[in-house]
Amino acid sequence: MKAWPVVGIAIIQFILLFANWFLLSTWIDFHGNSGPSALFTLRAVLLALAVSFVAASLLSFYSANAAVKVLYRIAAVWMGFLNFLFWGACLCWLAWGALMITRLDPHTARHRPLLAWLFLDLAVAVGLYGLVNARRVRIRRVPVTLANLPEAWRGRTAMLVSDLHLGHVRGLSFSRRIVALAASLRPDILLIAGDVFDGTKIDAARAVAPFKGLSPPFGIYFATGNHDEFGDTRGFLLALSAAGIRILTNEKAIVDGLQIVGVPYHDSTLPMRFRGSLEALRIDRSQASILISHVPNRLPIAEEAGIGLQVSGHTHGGQFIPFTWLTQRVFGKFTYGLHSFGAMQVYTSYGAGTWGPPMRVGTRPEVVLLELK
Repeated sequence: MKAWPVVGIAIIQFILLFANWFLLSTWIDFHGNSGPSALFTLRAVLLALAVSFVAASLLSFYSANAAVKVLYRIAAVWMGFLNFLFWGACLCWLAWGALMITRLDPHTARHRPLLAWLFLDLAVAVGLYGLVNARRVRIRRVPVTLANLPEAWRGRTAMLVSDLHLGHVRGLSFSRRIVALAASLRPDILLIAGDVFDGTKIDAARAVAPFKGLSPPFGIYFATGNHDEFGDTRGFLLALSAAGIRILTNEKAIVDGLQIVGVPYHDSTLPMRFRGSLEALRIDRSQASILISHVPNRLPIAEEAGIGLQVSGHTHGGQFIPFTWLTQRVFGKFTYGLHSFGAMQVYTSYGAGTWGPPMRVGTRPEVVLLELK
């Protein structure tokens, strides 16, 4: 293994150990010590949870047995709750500091258990909301006016799906739900903007088998996301092809006069390779075009090539706080929704699934129906 993945794993593990230690210390300082036996149990449980996500993630690339799936799901859910509990613990200390500074009550120590219960219970409530919210996939309808759109395409719909992340958390049942939504919406064409798979070991053919029952009049088109290029990429792509999904690898398909272009993730990340891929496809500027590119970046290159609309995913909108703020810092307004970049339009979807913790707070899972005009 190269040095940088080892360093990255070590850093992540250190952060998780620190967060769990901080949470435990805050609970003891504010709530009090419940005795040596309870304290030993709590320490052991938190230590196991602290190392569970890294261990489960590594195992998930090599095994898809029931034990690994259960471990991964527990670890992923705890990761989400740990995030909110960590910030709840921070609020405990901030509130305590405010009480000490203002001296509103000379007996401030008696408020410490109340602060712990208040903020940590709030954190748990937010986590539970996040679990429920992440399971409710919404349908978003977005009108899009495309220059040079063939008359035949006016009034037609293109469904955009991204970031299913089929793996150890979401699998066949989730795939069926997305296909059922697509069938009910009856789009003219289906565009999949990457990360169908999570990258973990999975029976890929079984996971995407429901798509075989989907037959939009003008087909289903896909370009890889970063997670599709983890693990058994060849197996993932074979499964998608067998399900009737056309994989666009630096390709252009002319669909009833509309240009559908797909660039895989690894080529879209490098400016020179991305530019070369699009130039080789000779985009016809006199005809409307839609580019499937997983990440909403390298936008000047796509616009320069003559793309009319780029559809992307990847960001998840940050999925939950505080990552929602960090994602905004990286992608700006292109984190989510329909926006213009020069003569080109960009739609970035929150995606239908989740990565890691199956939670969403401040974002909503979605499939998108683009109404072409």
